[in-house]
Amino acid sequence: MEISSETKQKIEQLQLFEQNLQSFAAQRQNIQSQLLEAENATNELEKASGKVYKIAGSIMIESNKEKIQTDLKSQRELLDIRLKNIKKQEDSIKERAEAIQSEVMKAFEQMEGKHGNVN
Repeated sequence: MEISSETKQKIEQLQLFEQNLQSFAAQRQNIQSQLLEAENATNELEKASGKVYKIAGSIMIESNKEKIQTDLKSQRELLDIRLKNIKKQEDSIKERAEAIQSEVMKAFEQMEGKHGNVN
């Protein structure tokens, strides 16, 4: 039983989709981690009284509480957008992969039908 070149290409494409999904999963986890960190920082900032500091490079500098709150809000909004974009890309690839997987399965079923089941 020989696999057609078209089916081989589809299998390779499925493998590529799997790699992309793994990459997106890692990116999504990274963004979720950053989002959680920003949310925790926002919660701690709300509790803070007196002087507040932020990290700039390798140093900590005194900053305005409202400015840090604004920066954290912007950061969370940006991370939310990035997270939604990654989820859309993941969903798109999953849909395409499912369609191609279905085509590959049909091709295998047709091959089995032509060659019969030899056991």
